[in-house]
Amino acid sequence: MVILDYGSGNLRSAERALARAGAEVTVTADPQAALEADGLVVPGVGAFSACMAGLREVHGPRIIGKRLAGGRPVLGICVGMQILFERGVEHGEETTGTGEWPGTVERLHADVLPHMGWNTVRPPADSQLFAGIDPGERFYFVHSYAARRWELDSGLAGQQPKLTWSDHGEDFVAAVENGPLWATQFHPEKSGDAGARLLRSWLATLA
Repeated sequence: MVILDYGSGNLRSAERALARAGAEVTVTADPQAALEADGLVVPGVGAFSACMAGLREVHGPRIIGKRLAGGRPVLGICVGMQILFERGVEHGEETTGTGEWPGTVERLHADVLPHMGWNTVRPPADSQLFAGIDPGERFYFVHSYAARRWELDSGLAGQQPKLTWSDHGEDFVAAVENGPLWATQFHPEKSGDAGARLLRSWLATLA
């Protein structure tokens, strides 16, 4: 599997975590390798606009779109999840995302930002991503922006997306399972045993 290197993201910590979870991992910006891999991870840290600029440099939106059109798995992490939406708004600046999902990533309404540290999540009962993970388990978040609403009724291949929510000042989307496109607002690679189990669940879909 491939971690897409577009100049943003905790590439090495993600690489180590996926390797520990049993994956053969390549970190690369090569479009052909990213298209052909069994699975593609799109990490991301920092500003939405900077991530999108880096992603466009390596043809990331086209790679993601082509993979999903062929039913090939993609996992977005943190800002790598946010850029899957139509747009992001930060400091009054609106940036176009990849548009895989409708909606806007915007600043959370919370007394303390960033939302940094461990928090619980609320996955649906039929979640594959959180299968076998205790309901009270905590995951590691670092962000001030999120998708505060979900605006898609039916997802890829007509399937109903499975949404996981968390809260910091208000509810926000913490994870999505949408056909071959999965994503987490938190960092599974920094979330200890629970994060490792979650990554194994995703890797199991690549077989």
